[in-house]
Amino acid sequence: MTVTVEPATLREVLGHFASGVVVVTAAGPDGPLGFTCQSFASLSLEPALISFSPARTSSTWPRIRDVGAFCVNVLAADQQHLSAGFARSGVDKFAGVSWWPGPDRAPVLDGACAWIGCTLWREYDGGDHTIVAGRVRDLGADATRTPLLFHRGRYGLATHLEEDR
Repeated sequence: MTVTVEPATLREVLGHFASGVVVVTAAGPDGPLGFTCQSFASLSLEPALISFSPARTSSTWPRIRDVGAFCVNVLAADQQHLSAGFARSGVDKFAGVSWWPGPDRAPVLDGACAWIGCTLWREYDGGDHTIVAGRVRDLGADATRTPLLFHRGRYGLATHLEEDR
């Protein structure tokens, strides 16, 4: 028996799972590259691996793949503007953004909660997304920063939980 799940229903139901927001960056041949991603997770301790899943329609991921090294920046609660800015196409995503060159010169965004410098380990088919596994090479965190969360189509938790009562 084949069950058809409507994309809108899937998005609404799975939106009940809160996720963090990351920006994946790399040092491209013509300057820094980056894109926003919600589907990020720790994958393995041995070897040290992370995963994220860019959309197959991403024009940035193929250019980062070609570089072979990238940095996953875990955004802080006050970095919604970076989440929105790095989700846009056709603009200079790094205009006005403070960063420093991390491992393999991949940009580490100032103020991020954490950063994970990786090399590309594997890619897998994920339907309309690509599942990327990255080998962790270096990382750091700022324990004083609170992460940016995305839940039910909006940033944060408390605001719309209170609105729903």
